[in-house]
Parts: sequence; structure tokens; C-alpha cells
Amino acid sequence: MGVAHHFITFEGGEGAGKSTQIEELGTRLRAAGNLPVITREPGGSPGAEEIRNLLVEGEPNRWSALTELLLMFAARADHIEKTIIPALQAGKWVICDRFFDSSTAYQGYARGVDLQTLDLLNEKIVGDYRPSMTFILDIEPRIGLDRASQRVSAADRFENFSLEFHEKIRMGFKEIAQKEPERCHLIDASQAQKDIAEQIWQIVRARYDL
Repeated sequence: MGVAHHFITFEGGEGAGKSTQIEELGTRLRAAGNLPVITREPGGSPGAEEIRNLLVEGEPNRWSALTELLLMFAARADHIEKTIIPALQAGKWVICDRFFDSSTAYQGYARGVDLQTLDLLNEKIVGDYRPSMTFILDIEPRIGLDRASQRVSAADRFENFSLEFHEKIRMGFKEIAQKEPERCHLIDASQAQKDIAEQIWQIVRARYDL
């Protein structure tokens, strides 16, 4: 599968600080003369945002792992079609808060969906629109969940799964990073926010010759 050149994704467990780092990278890219499209999953398009509500509300066991995965990919298909493809075809940068690696970590490693099923869905739905760079913010789950519980926004369904679930997610993200070292950069999210932002910026500058 091909790679879309200016497509950067941020991944990590709950409370890892993705939103903060995405905002910081967006600010730096704009200062460098670029206009990034900042989006998220699940969501990122009107249809996908409607599906997001189904995924993040309710009890943890509201959906089976497979149903949850298919809802994720339904939202992703709409997101790619309506937001990501038009932006990339217009030559814009796209920065996305979560993408297919979250499905692999959450529904695959943590909820037990066969990874081959995920690979097949990625091939069919994502196709050539794979990110060229992914930052995985790694944090100890207890710390991340404590951070997430202090956010102003209402807690979402995934935060209410067990600590063991979140530990499996962390393991999954680490394995993803090991399998794809050219694309994935594992970042210690326990560092100061400004240090993480600088580390990310230096990697992006070097990769895209900014």
C-alpha cells in the first residue's frame, strides 16, 4: 500500500496528551507556512461524528469487539472519503488524533479481534491513505487514566474499561512501534509537554525537510 506524504497521526492510550501535542505541532506548522487540517477518530466528518457518539457513549460492554470494530471502520471510511482524501489531494497537511493503529491496539490487542481481520479491513478501507508518520505517546496506564479523569469533557466509554484492558492497549502500541519503526515514533509521554513538543518538531522537520 502507498503512503500519503503529509499525513501524520498521533496515537496512545487515554490521557497520553495527544491533543496538546497536536495543537502544538499545528501551531509550528502554521508558523512554517503550512495550513494543516486537524481531525480526529472516531469522527472527523459529519457522518463519522454521528457514529462516534455510538462508540464513546454508554457502558463498556455496550458493543461486542467485532461490532465495535466495524463501527470504527464505518466511521473511518466516511472520514477518509469526506475529509482526508480531499485535504491530501489539495496538497494540505493532515494531522489526525487516532487512526487505524488505535483499532489495532483497542479492538485487536485489547479486545481480541484477530489481527488478520484488521489487516484486511485496513487494506480495503484505508488503502493508499496510510499515514507517512505516526507518533505513539507512551504513558503508564494508571497515570494516563488519572489525567483523563481530570479533563473538562465528559469521560468516554473507553476510559471505563479495566486497568488490564488499558495495559493491553499500551502493549499493543509498543508492538506496533516495533513492527513499523520507519513510520512509528514511540515518545515517552511522561516528559514535560514542551520537551515532547520539541522532540516531535525535530522529527517532523527532519522527515519533511522544513
